[in-house]
Amino acid sequence: MLDYTLLSALAAVVRTGSFERAAQQLNVTPSAVSQRIKLLEERIGTVLVIRGQPCLATEAGQRLCQHVEQVALLESSLRQSLPGLEPETGPVTLRLAVNADSLATWFIPAMAETEGFLFDLVVDDQDHSAEWLRQGEVVAAVTSYGKPIQGCNCYPLGNLKYLATASPGYVERWLPDGLNEQSAARAPCLVFNQKDQLQAIWLRRALGVDVRPPVHWLPSSQAFVDAALAGLGWGMNLDTTVQEHIRAGRLVALEPSEQLEVPLFWQQSRIVGPLLTDVTRAVLTTARAMLAPMPTQRLAHQSLPSS
Repeated sequence: MLDYTLLSALAAVVRTGSFERAAQQLNVTPSAVSQRIKLLEERIGTVLVIRGQPCLATEAGQRLCQHVEQVALLESSLRQSLPGLEPETGPVTLRLAVNADSLATWFIPAMAETEGFLFDLVVDDQDHSAEWLRQGEVVAAVTSYGKPIQGCNCYPLGNLKYLATASPGYVERWLPDGLNEQSAARAPCLVFNQKDQLQAIWLRRALGVDVRPPVHWLPSSQAFVDAALAGLGWGMNLDTTVQEHIRAGRLVALEPSEQLEVPLFWQQSRIVGPLLTDVTRAVLTTARAMLAPMPTQRLAHQSLPSS
């Protein structure tokens, strides 16, 4: 049988990154937290925490932390149907996966529409965020994967629209004769990280060939816009974040100026579905109000969850 007093100490250390902050959260001394972790490691037979600044979980420690979080979510969901159970001691923490551009535009307003939760967000590319859900590390994800993951409900959200943009000065310097295979191979490009394929996809569509331009790595949605304005490179920027700059002449859309649309879906674990009803409703309502609508054929047959 697992000792949840010891497991709670482990989860607190990993969540806060230190024994001292974990002790404050649990209202015990740092020495007591250390003793609980040591005892748990002895019982499990392996190291669970890598001591440092911050403290990090080993693979075994991470699996135990996931278990603790899942049990807390299940208990919270159970309390909704069995009000006679002891009340919760504090808000439940929801671990969610979301792509950076959603976080920078519409996801925060959705979070603000819910109450009674703390959020622990994992930021990953929309083509990879579903993997966190498959591995059981999050309870829901904003993802471009539109087929229901095993054990999950899948809801369509809408499309993110991107434009290939750069400053007029950049275009004059690097693309004076327009975009072609030769100029694209020389002109510096903005890329979020190694998982970001939007620029490569757009170039392939625009030119019909694969081109590998020089790359600036900028893992920030706002930095993408700022770098384009500064003439550092061209990149796929969200339509909603650059339209004002285009109208003012600070940015221009590269030719061909066809938009690239990325569909987004909300995948949510069914096992804690009742607990996530309000969160899912807020996510769907906010996304569908702020994102471009999906073509009818892409829509999953799922509506807003009932309360």
